[in-house]
Amino acid sequence: MIGNDIVDLALTRKESNWKRKGFLNKIFTKKEQMLILNSGNPEIMVWNLWSRKEAAYKIYNRQTLIRGYFPLQLECFNFENSNGLSFGKVQIEDKVYYTKTEISSQYIYTIAVDNSKYFDKIKTLENRKNIKKINGIPSYIEKDSLYTEPASISHHGIFERIISI
Repeated sequence: MIGNDIVDLALTRKESNWKRKGFLNKIFTKKEQMLILNSGNPEIMVWNLWSRKEAAYKIYNRQTLIRGYFPLQLECFNFENSNGLSFGKVQIEDKVYYTKTEISSQYIYTIAVDNSKYFDKIKTLENRKNIKKINGIPSYIEKDSLYTEPASISHHGIFERIISI
């Protein structure tokens, strides 16, 4: 299973005030808040963690068919940097998802998988041409064989990413 999320940093600066009273308490666990407050760049850490939670939530939703807004139930941990990417994990209940995050000056982009070996199998799609939603969840339909694969779509501001396995 896969999920992805992208955050347009210019748009968040216009539309989201992460410093407002109560914002961090509504979205981030105490451990995550410590990561934010101890970070060299708290703003980037906020959207880094948010992007990971959103990408993992897409897998959780696909697996359980549970929809809702419960960011405090998803907790990010175990960060490691390698080759300009940040790897980590997100846990909700007894499920753990693996994340890979790219941070640029314009956006933060995360891919989440339920098995780390899937990172090597991710395909980036150019458009939504062969994407169909089944029960509200996107799938990529192979044109010739009609075989379906999980897909994930994320868009925010001027950015969009579509992936499949």
